[in-house]
Amino acid sequence: MELDVQTLIFQFIGGLGIFLFGIKYMGDGLQRSAGDRLRDILDRFTTNPFMGVLTGIIVTILIQSSSGTTVLVVGLVNAGFMTLRQAIGVIMGANIGTTVTAFIIGIDIDQYSLPMIALGAFLIFFFKNKRLTYAGQVFFGLGALFYGLDLMSGAMSPLRSMQAFQELTVSMSEIPLLGVFIGTVFTFIVQSSSATIGILQGLAEQGAIGLDAALPVLFGDNIGTTITAILAALGASVAAKRAALSHVFFNLVGTALFLILLTPFTHLVDYFQAQLNLNPRSTIAFAHGTFNITNTLLQIWFVGFIAYLVTKIVPGEDSVIDSKPMHLDPLIIQQSPSIAIGQAKDESVRMGDLALKGLEETRLYLNNNHQKHSELALSMEDAINNLDRKITDYLGKISTSSLSTPESNLHSSVVDNVRDIERIGDHFENIVELVDYKISNKVHLTEQALEDVNEMYNLTLATVKQALKAFEEQDHQAAMDVIQKEEQIDQMERSFRKKHILRLNEGICSGSAGIVFVDILSNLERIGDHAVNIAQELVGKENKMNE
Repeated sequence: MELDVQTLIFQFIGGLGIFLFGIKYMGDGLQRSAGDRLRDILDRFTTNPFMGVLTGIIVTILIQSSSGTTVLVVGLVNAGFMTLRQAIGVIMGANIGTTVTAFIIGIDIDQYSLPMIALGAFLIFFFKNKRLTYAGQVFFGLGALFYGLDLMSGAMSPLRSMQAFQELTVSMSEIPLLGVFIGTVFTFIVQSSSATIGILQGLAEQGAIGLDAALPVLFGDNIGTTITAILAALGASVAAKRAALSHVFFNLVGTALFLILLTPFTHLVDYFQAQLNLNPRSTIAFAHGTFNITNTLLQIWFVGFIAYLVTKIVPGEDSVIDSKPMHLDPLIIQQSPSIAIGQAKDESVRMGDLALKGLEETRLYLNNNHQKHSELALSMEDAINNLDRKITDYLGKISTSSLSTPESNLHSSVVDNVRDIERIGDHFENIVELVDYKISNKVHLTEQALEDVNEMYNLTLATVKQALKAFEEQDHQAAMDVIQKEEQIDQMERSFRKKHILRLNEGICSGSAGIVFVDILSNLERIGDHAVNIAQELVGKENKMNE
């Protein structure tokens, strides 16, 4: 008997592993097929809560993870691409999107799982075309999902004859909150609501659990899936915490409502099971879909209230970066190209302010290793890239107009400065990645090295600040000061490199710490070069540095 129990346990956990891998691999294939369009879809089509819900459904189907969608949404809220109200709509849609996996599982095609794995492997290994490779990932993942489910179902079949399990299902029928608790805890452990639903579908198929006991577990699963978002939001920005809390609130309210209406809801599912001739797995999928769709239809009217409530519960500065253009009015281009160029210049000044803030957050991250500074810096870099695209497109439209010589010179100056500011963003992103490397590999910078980096960082920051101020105010003298400061940065880099080599020779500094130290100095020196490029727009381009 012991051997049988061990075999069943191994079969269950192995099946669960294959199932989770299948979902992940299928999601990766779908996501790669969509390419970088996911963020664009989220950014563009969330104009109101209803569009947000639709977008959330589509994106969650593509990445096969409601938690993954929530993480994407939090990033977009932080970067200023999306408001909290829009994010709540997408999170509601993500809950509906995640039910698609349950409906796929409901299709009785287990016998084709191994041929699907074979087809997927064939497409992955024998074709170089990326689209076919991604399609192979989807087929392989789908086959693995069904194969893992089949293994789990086989392992769970003896449960229906076990006295202890029968008593547990009776208890869950009589005490629905127990089922909610079990669903919540299990989803938290496996970090996948689709896996919990899959196991529930397997138990129902084996006749080990009835609908009245399965439904509370299903509700708990929806609460459990929010815990991933809560963990992701711990120590993150205020916006991230609010988005995660709105996810929790949405599912808690839905569960409370459905627990009150549990008896009529059970009868409704029973009725449709009989009418549509649903198999046990499809019945669970139908119940899951009905729960999430009804919950969304009920709560979508209260998006504003949910946003207000979570803002009250999680107080503090929102720290959201407004990365959408404020000054770029396309109508002005035809009416007055001169004013339009001025608008583009104002927008590039905003872009410069974001670069400064990003540099400051990166310096804080370098000194205290707090993740929130890294997230803010990367959000600002994201916002800088967005403004770069928007301003460059706007300037491209202006260039088709007839411009005077001074207008043409200013136009050219703004184009170049936008490019330099964007490159400053790239360099502080490099520094963030170097600090990430330092933390994850436990690299220790000596006190002297950290002091040197901070000294050069302060000078670089002051240089960039002065360059942007010179550009904004068209201050020739300030621009000359920037060029002198950049020479100091170059000298400082050479001096600090020599000091580093001495420390290395004396064995005070490790090789890995040296790589981090030298690369940070190199990125700061390049940032100084781009500050000079901005300044030299005012004093002449003849000595302008190459990138």
